[in-house]
Amino acid sequence: MFIVGINNLSKQPVDFRVAQVEAVQHAAGSDFEMKVVTYEMLVQEERNRQVAAALLTGLAAGANAYSASHAGHGSYTTPSGRTGTFYSPTAAVIAQNNAAVQNEAMIAATVETGQRNMAVLEQSVIKDNTLMPGEWYGGQLHVAPPTDQAGAQKSYTIVIAVGTERHVVEVAQGPPGV
Repeated sequence: MFIVGINNLSKQPVDFRVAQVEAVQHAAGSDFEMKVVTYEMLVQEERNRQVAAALLTGLAAGANAYSASHAGHGSYTTPSGRTGTFYSPTAAVIAQNNAAVQNEAMIAATVETGQRNMAVLEQSVIKDNTLMPGEWYGGQLHVAPPTDQAGAQKSYTIVIAVGTERHVVEVAQGPPGV
C-alpha cells in the first residue's frame, strides 16, 4: 500500500483514473506486472469477509442458543448411591436470556465492524477523480504484494498517470529488519 497525493497546479481540470496506474516488479532480469487493487475490489473483498463473519457469528449464536436450551437439566447422586435427574425452569430461563443477550451483542459487533471497515475504505482508498485547478486529492493506493525474492531486496516501478502527465516512482524494498 502506498499513499498517493495529487495536486492540480494547472489551470484546467485533470483526471485521475486508478485503471491507468501501472505497477511492475523487477526480478531476475524480468518484469512482472503487479495488480493494482481498486476500491471496488477492496469493497467486494470486505463484503465477502462480512458474509463469512456473519455465517460464523450465526453458527456461534446457534451453538450458544442450543447450549442454553439444555440448561436447567442436571443429575444428582445421594450419599446412599441413588441417582436421579432434575430440571430447573429458573436456571433454564436465566441461561436462555443470557444467551439471547450474548447473541445480540455478537451480531451487533459483527455488523458494526463491517460498517466501520466499509467507512474506512470509503474515506482512505484513492478512487477515480477529476481534480479542479488548485485542488488536492489523495489516498491509499493498493497493489498486489511483490513476489518473494527469498529474502532479497525487491524492486518495482509504479507509474501514475494524472491527466496527460506520467509520474514514475521507483521502489526498492529491503528485507525486514535490515
